[in-house]
Amino acid sequence: MAASLLHTPEGVRDLYNGECARKLAVQEKISHVFHLYGYEDIETPTFEYFDIFNKERGSVTSQEMFKFFDRDNNTLVLRPDMTPAIARCVCKYFFDEAVPVRLCYRERTFTNNSSYQGRLKEITQTGVELIGEDASGADAEMIAMVIDSLKAAGLKEFQVELGQVEFFRGLAEEAGMEDETQEILRELIENKNYFGVEELILKRNMEESLRELFLKLPELFGTMEQLSQVKSLVHNKRSLAAIERLEKVQTILESYGLADYVSYDLGMLSKYQYYTGIIFKAYTYGTGEYIVTGGRYDKLLTQFGKDVPAIGFAIVIDQLMLAMSRQDIDIETKPMDIMVLYDVKAQDRAVKTARKFRENQKRTMLVRKSSRISVEQYQSYGARKGFDRLLWMKENGEDCSLEIRGDGEQGIWR
Repeated sequence: MAASLLHTPEGVRDLYNGECARKLAVQEKISHVFHLYGYEDIETPTFEYFDIFNKERGSVTSQEMFKFFDRDNNTLVLRPDMTPAIARCVCKYFFDEAVPVRLCYRERTFTNNSSYQGRLKEITQTGVELIGEDASGADAEMIAMVIDSLKAAGLKEFQVELGQVEFFRGLAEEAGMEDETQEILRELIENKNYFGVEELILKRNMEESLRELFLKLPELFGTMEQLSQVKSLVHNKRSLAAIERLEKVQTILESYGLADYVSYDLGMLSKYQYYTGIIFKAYTYGTGEYIVTGGRYDKLLTQFGKDVPAIGFAIVIDQLMLAMSRQDIDIETKPMDIMVLYDVKAQDRAVKTARKFRENQKRTMLVRKSSRISVEQYQSYGARKGFDRLLWMKENGEDCSLEIRGDGEQGIWR
């Protein structure tokens, strides 16, 4: 019975030893980038009313939410997605703000995935939301922040792919597709079920040129120069405007000096129905999942009472850490400076000494020496935990200092 209590539920995990410190270090570096861009921190509750994330909001399905009830029988859920939660906050606290609102966060989200998928059900995300700005410059700022954040974390090889959901919707509108058919086609494309796409398209009555364009969607990716050539094949204003928007973003990213990190994919779609324009994902080696997802959601806040455009993204920290581990990227953390080990009768001196160290911003661990643990064991522990020095304060008033080198070996008592 006791042994079974040591296990976590499926889909969640513990972080310990250096892994937790490395994760926090990465989050701090990314948050620093957000702050450099002028974004302010916000926190939302871990659980909210079910209606915040219902189907009409375009978030995850009801089946994928962790649901429970409060004492008044209201249905609550652990938040599966940050964007609707922040949209609610903006409409509540920034309703009368005319200047664009820039917010950033570090939170956990919860999705009740099927066990066979092998995915975490609790993940850490850090991201930003820009509310009240619909210009292409805002789109480009998001992409620039993604690139700068991943570089600050230590990632060197990655790619950001940009798409435009309006391109697909323009084609679907031109083909006269009902909303239900559009959703079926979107899921087929998102799941890369190209046989299913072909079967659905061939059954529809449409111009042959439009049919060919639908069937070519999986191939419409690459550089902006390659995608610009697609304009000659498009005959509806909505899809043309989508490509032109991407061209403007490309021009601005060239001003940032970051265009080399970006590629384009007109066949990219998202399961989140609230996206209305540009969408993007970032990938790297060492993980089969994307490490960043984001996009524009100009109509979502309308559902909460404020009609303003918005765009944002989330970095999936768990996937980022996995990729960095597999790429052998070193993550610098803040080690402990000093362990003050003291005999019982030296406690007063030890406490005062540790306090002075801390006043001088030295990270100090104060440890009473146990008769059951040898000094060598304390030395070994200090080496494993990355201490710079171990100070042993003896009951006879003698102090012994041991330097612990970065390679995990110990120096000489003096």
